[in-house]
Amino acid sequence: MKKKLPITGEFKRALPVVKRIKEAGYEAYFVGGSVRDALLGLPVNDVDIATSAFPEEIKHLFKKTVDVGIEHGTVMVLLDDDSYEVTTFRTESAYQDFRRPDSVTFVRSLKEDLKRRDLTINAFAMDEEGNIQDFFDGAKDLDDQVVRAVGKAEERFNEDALRMMRAVRFASQLGFHLEADTFYAIVVNAHLLENIAVERIRVEFEKMAKGTYLFQGMEAFVETGLYSYCPGLKHTKHDLRRFANLPNQLTSNRQVWTYLMYFLEMNSSKEAVAFMKGWKLSNQVIHESTRLLELIRWRQHSSFTAIQLYDYSPELALETERMIADLGFEASISHVEEMIDHLPIRSRQELAINGKYLMNVTGKKGGKWLGEAIRKAEEGVVMGHIDNETDSIINWLNLKNEQ
Repeated sequence: MKKKLPITGEFKRALPVVKRIKEAGYEAYFVGGSVRDALLGLPVNDVDIATSAFPEEIKHLFKKTVDVGIEHGTVMVLLDDDSYEVTTFRTESAYQDFRRPDSVTFVRSLKEDLKRRDLTINAFAMDEEGNIQDFFDGAKDLDDQVVRAVGKAEERFNEDALRMMRAVRFASQLGFHLEADTFYAIVVNAHLLENIAVERIRVEFEKMAKGTYLFQGMEAFVETGLYSYCPGLKHTKHDLRRFANLPNQLTSNRQVWTYLMYFLEMNSSKEAVAFMKGWKLSNQVIHESTRLLELIRWRQHSSFTAIQLYDYSPELALETERMIADLGFEASISHVEEMIDHLPIRSRQELAINGKYLMNVTGKKGGKWLGEAIRKAEEGVVMGHIDNETDSIINWLNLKNEQ
């Protein structure tokens, strides 16, 4: 593994921040995942900077900053149209709750700062010339495709139990395997995941589920026992393995939860919603995933109708068609695309009439009849019985004589 990288892309954009800190007499490095991804030849989308300068010293060096986590040493530096998180080298005290340190101490040593990182492949630092600092043999682990905790694995996981989820997530994203001591430390400490907020676990689970090497990550997730401490997954080992055998990489969170519930054989919307609420998912993801699951169940034995495409949204219907293909059912994506192209309207807003117009036409106040009339108009237009024109709709609804 080479020990020097060219300063390009996001690193080059952030270089003025590093240089200004260095010119003021402090140390500054690019750290963490951005360096790892650069070493692997993967895209680098954002960079983090670590420095020997204390937060107040950083704030004196730059005109525009935001205190995004100053108690932990992080200041966001705003420069031109970009923003960068700059964090002071630090050490941490004992962790009483397996989530966060009791206290943080700022230090001037890069090595002391990197010692607190979770995994060796996340403990790199790179200076402004591209020279790599690798105190914990992370480069060798990249070569060997190993996920290894920095120092003693059990200590790292007792500091923050979420690190165990991060380990299996990287196995899924990179196709690496867990180093033996790291694996067994997770087995012994998997129960500590109960101390972690569900929202934090969910983020790591979703990232794992969307990994390029999902089966590899899922095997680690299952074999270490981590799955037993996640909402609703305690007795689902075989279902999780079936989920991990999907032929194509998942691209959205709604796909993750829809497929998972499919393999967990959740046949009722009530059961699905309760499961997703246990994971504290957003209402939008719950709504979309529930609808996708309903559509997948429908498509196993029936074809789409135009009104279904309209009601469930063309986007979800087309995604359903792709998903049932991955589940091994006969699908016709081109046919659904053609049906969508021929939809006269895609939403109620495109209908030639609205509630206000119908009340004016009939002289009637709103009520149950109004919703029923608009629905009938939608069905008539979508199913091709009438044109999406005012007169056609009024005639179809038999309201013309009430003007």
